[in-house]
Amino acid sequence: MVAVAVFLLTFYVISQVFEIKMDASLGNLFARSALDTAAFPTKPSRYKCGTSKACPEKHFAFKMISGAANVVGPKICLEAANVVGTTLFLMTGVENNVGRGIIVTWANGKREVLDNKYFGIWGGDVEPFIEFLMSIQDGTIVLMGTYDDGATKLNDEAQQLVAEFGSTYITNLGSRDSWIFCSRKGIKTNSPFEQHIKNNKDAN
Repeated sequence: MVAVAVFLLTFYVISQVFEIKMDASLGNLFARSALDTAAFPTKPSRYKCGTSKACPEKHFAFKMISGAANVVGPKICLEAANVVGTTLFLMTGVENNVGRGIIVTWANGKREVLDNKYFGIWGGDVEPFIEFLMSIQDGTIVLMGTYDDGATKLNDEAQQLVAEFGSTYITNLGSRDSWIFCSRKGIKTNSPFEQHIKNNKDAN
């Protein structure tokens, strides 16, 4: 029984990490009949970007997962008008398009993804990131996240440009902090879509 329990737990963890949709709950695995099966609710269906519920009308789904130090890679998902499918993860380790520093996905006002990119700020070259921020047109939707070190080498100019997008945490980022941010170029207030957790090697 212990071996079976360990196997099931391992399978569940792997399915969550790789976002495999499980069609059967543990109740279904142990059910002896259709009546028994009905007693165990199945896992709720997943919506766009793996959210727990559908977005309201005239809204769209997005999901960001920052990297955890230099161990767990980041992910960015956007329910884009020009991307077909329900998974929609645009930046992941599987796609091999994430790297250490700050990862970015941006889309136009029609929610059409324009590109994905990462800026290796950890290496000290901040100029490409600054040039990118300055080139973005008003109305562009921008999603950012960190992986490993996306903050130590940020200078005042880069921080100010991100702050103009509505970020309140950009000046507080430290080495290997977890940070995610979504906003729009030209926003007049602070973005409500931002989270920041200080790096803690014992709790990451």
